[in-house]
Amino acid sequence: MEGRLPALRCPREAFDPKALKPDAAEVWLEIGFGGGEHMAAQAARRPEVLILGAEPFQNGVASAVRHVEEQGLSNVRIEDGDARALMERLPDSCLTRIFVLFPDPWPKARHHKRRLIQAETVAEFARLLAPGGRLRFASDWAEYVDWSLERILADGRFAWTAARADDWRSPPANHITTRYETKRLGDCAPAFLDFVRP
Repeated sequence: MEGRLPALRCPREAFDPKALKPDAAEVWLEIGFGGGEHMAAQAARRPEVLILGAEPFQNGVASAVRHVEEQGLSNVRIEDGDARALMERLPDSCLTRIFVLFPDPWPKARHHKRRLIQAETVAEFARLLAPGGRLRFASDWAEYVDWSLERILADGRFAWTAARADDWRSPPANHITTRYETKRLGDCAPAFLDFVRP
């Protein structure tokens, strides 16, 4: 994997993602892409979009590289590490979509500080999303869904798009089910929270 990754790797210094694909109509970010199934499928559906993905686990990165290479995708770049380090290197308002799908829920109260969704991270999402940009959070842990909804709305820069219960109980039309999602390791049915940055 290490020999093949450099062509797919996000730069290690501050950068404008548009420089990686000057003809990109949009730039999306997937945080914690797991095995990369969702990221690769979205990239295949939307070749005009540059998709940045961040994942700290080597096995997930190797799986994603395999998906990208097998499908011949040229619109994916990977951060093999913590997404927060990648987000710090990106300029304001450079993204149109952020996906946070089934992140580690850290269910024990003493571990909640390790959760990705914190006030600081939500503020960074708001900085990175262009006006009209969208954030999708999905989880199958009820308490983490509540936790995330509370923190994202508390930031004040996001509008929740749900109008009725089915809007969060049913996968959005453009959602791609992942291997992790099908394992149903949580304590509730998957919930999908979509937000827009007005």
